[in-house]
Amino acid sequence: MSARLIESLATTPALAELFSDASVLQAMLDFETALARAEARAGVIPTEAAEAIAAAARAANFDISTLADLAYRAGTPAIPLVKMLTDHVRRRDPVSAGFIHWGATSQDVADTAMSLLLKRAEPILTRDALRLENALADLSESHKNTVLLGRTLLQPAPPVTFGLKAAGWLGSVRRGRRRLHKGFGSAAILQFGGASGTLASLGDRGTSVAEFLSEELGFGKALTVPWHTQRDCLATLICACGIMTGSLGKMARDISLLMQVEVGEVAEPLEEGRGGSSTMPNKRNPTACVLALAAASRVPGLVASFLSAMVQEHERGVGGWQAEWPIVGAVIQSTGVAIASMAEVAEGLSVGPENMRLNIKNTKGAVFAERAMMLLGARLGRDVAHGILKAAVKKSEQEGRNLSAVLGEIPEVTAQLTPAELAQLETPEQYLGSAEIFRKALVSEFAREDDDKEQ
Repeated sequence: MSARLIESLATTPALAELFSDASVLQAMLDFETALARAEARAGVIPTEAAEAIAAAARAANFDISTLADLAYRAGTPAIPLVKMLTDHVRRRDPVSAGFIHWGATSQDVADTAMSLLLKRAEPILTRDALRLENALADLSESHKNTVLLGRTLLQPAPPVTFGLKAAGWLGSVRRGRRRLHKGFGSAAILQFGGASGTLASLGDRGTSVAEFLSEELGFGKALTVPWHTQRDCLATLICACGIMTGSLGKMARDISLLMQVEVGEVAEPLEEGRGGSSTMPNKRNPTACVLALAAASRVPGLVASFLSAMVQEHERGVGGWQAEWPIVGAVIQSTGVAIASMAEVAEGLSVGPENMRLNIKNTKGAVFAERAMMLLGARLGRDVAHGILKAAVKKSEQEGRNLSAVLGEIPEVTAQLTPAELAQLETPEQYLGSAEIFRKALVSEFAREDDDKEQ
């Protein structure tokens, strides 16, 4: 994992490695290698030159600290990188050194390197997202009949099922993964346009080199038009990350609230070194939820910064483009840590059906006032029923008695509701409406997607 402690809560080991200095440097060198090979295929440079460049383009051959210092002066890492690569090749093959970076520009190196990193990041995020989705589908199925309080404005409301709650999380995560997939597909593409986006320096072989280069880098054979200052495709991915972290933050917020001791309905997995306190041995903190919530707090500002940087001048931006690398790296890693954290939560979540039912019971039937009002409203009219229930709830709270007991003493109520209806008024399972239909719809959509992939 990254040795930079300041980022230790903002990434995962896999993503820290992917966005490490050595990995970023190798991505830039991969561009130079692929460019040389593509140009050799197109007959632009000698094959021997491409081989010499490829042999030298290894991160281990470079002093990253020196490169970073020089990039600070140059305004881009590409300029010192090309110079250092040229010097390295020249020591072995002076002729081949003259063909390095042929017809390319600094932005081609930087943008394509980032595209390569994004291409490699997608499987990491997708793997953890699928873990999360599978765990949520299992939770939903296991707890399709587990009732708990609905909560609106943080106050008790009519019951729902934990299966429906988990299915709701599942739906948003799955939609988020689809957005990410589309975003990666639009953003992880070749950037190759030369000085001002025309590849004029390559004459009539520019498009052939571009097609070969795209193929060499694994982006596909189709021609990709240079997108120098048009950042909308990359913005699509960044915005998708913002939505995904928001969805994960919502899930993390729900779980952290349900973990409060006075609620006690769920708990994160308990593992050695996780969830404790430096001073309070009794603590069981929502550690993974903390990481997801931190990401959900961090990413919206980064998304806004990226969108602000889209206003780039003519064929090369002044400051906007240079702002992007740290933003993109931080957004992808934040999204990744949020997904991975919530996957761990979902896979090991402890659920307490007894406490869920107890918390419903502790409302003394107040959350079923709507049910009673609808029953009475059909017979007495809504306004009359609402007045009766408002007074009954107040009396129930004052006397500490269940709502059904209070209603059983009101003549207007007993004249309309049978003893059996009053006895069953506070049974959660009888006031779940279409909860199971909605739950099945969310989970079956997930299952259908899996079936489609297998066909």
